[in-house]
Amino acid sequence: MKHIIILGDGMADHRVERLGNRTLLQAADTPHMDRLARLGRSGSLSTIPEGFSPGSEVANTSILGYDMNEVYEGRGPLEAASIGYELQPGDLALRCNIITLADGKIINHHGGNLKTEESRELIEYLNKNLGSERVEFVTGIQYRNLLVIHGGDKHVDYAPPHDHPGEPWRELLPVINGINGTNGTDESHLSQSETAKLVTDLILKSQELLAKHPLNLKRVAEGKLPANSIWPWSGGYRPSMKTLGEQFPEIKQGSVISAVDLIKGIGHYAGLNVIEVEGATGLWNTNYEGKAQAAIEALKAGDDFVFVHVEASDEAGHDGDLELKMRTIENLDKRLVKPILEYAESTDEDICIALLPDHPTPVEVRTHVNEPVPFSIWHRGIEPDDVQKYDEYSCAKGAYGDLKLRQFIETFMKA
Repeated sequence: MKHIIILGDGMADHRVERLGNRTLLQAADTPHMDRLARLGRSGSLSTIPEGFSPGSEVANTSILGYDMNEVYEGRGPLEAASIGYELQPGDLALRCNIITLADGKIINHHGGNLKTEESRELIEYLNKNLGSERVEFVTGIQYRNLLVIHGGDKHVDYAPPHDHPGEPWRELLPVINGINGTNGTDESHLSQSETAKLVTDLILKSQELLAKHPLNLKRVAEGKLPANSIWPWSGGYRPSMKTLGEQFPEIKQGSVISAVDLIKGIGHYAGLNVIEVEGATGLWNTNYEGKAQAAIEALKAGDDFVFVHVEASDEAGHDGDLELKMRTIENLDKRLVKPILEYAESTDEDICIALLPDHPTPVEVRTHVNEPVPFSIWHRGIEPDDVQKYDEYSCAKGAYGDLKLRQFIETFMKA
């Protein structure tokens, strides 16, 4: 049996009055998701362990069966792995967004949806002006970049910018989380307070530099939002993770398909091959068909396990755009779920499909929330339950009931 997970990041939502008190999954036209739920078995899954915030890095890693208390090191090291940056002992890697600030507040977490080539220009400029033997800026994808502090201390609290739209940014600067001591015993390591001060200084200096950069002057002249500040967060060291093949011997070969660095990083540490898809953006305009075809080709080529991640709904949720989020859900249904389900039904190979989000990103909240998500599992010969539609409330009545953390991957892999 081969296994494929289709994950619509942030796809789950709350009931919305404008939709007749329905969720977006309830209101959307999703015949293929509904067919998968109708032919398979469903349930609800809690993806966030106690004591952790509902970030995508936590939820996706938990979905793959990892104990976050053992492997969690934040987003930064995952971003590093995805772009091929090999962290050395003592390297602190932080996710480094380029964001938009105005009137003393965080306007967005993505700098006005920066393109990768724009971000590269700004990151190289910052590295030239702020980089040192201690500090290194590394270009990632779109607004998602990397800040490496050689010898930095990870015990500093950071505010994820996507969790604080419209809030005063000065109140969200890095703080020490109360753990005493330093990251090391020699002078090559910074203390917590030194690390927090360094990151704060980099944020402030980046604002001075980016405000007058030609790219931002051009964006403002064109009526676009400027990408006028870095925002580092979720720092950690290189994690120690067993591969999925070590956890599940039946997985001899597997792949991850995503436009998002942190998902590629999780896949890298999990022992999966990273498949790049042309036109995969992480936004509403991503190449759904390309991702679906890449997944099908991976299965044909001998993969036992494929993880297909689509970011679009999460980004629309963070922007509070109901119509766009609805469209991303319907695109996922018709342009990705449909071809994969049709292939699985037509091939002679036994293929098991799971469909789920990692966490809800409600459009009226605009940030991740720690609530169960709906999931459906189908394979040829499975005994269906009574669920007829794929949504939060229908799936909660499914045969799998309420699962938590590793229970999902164990249930999925037993098929």
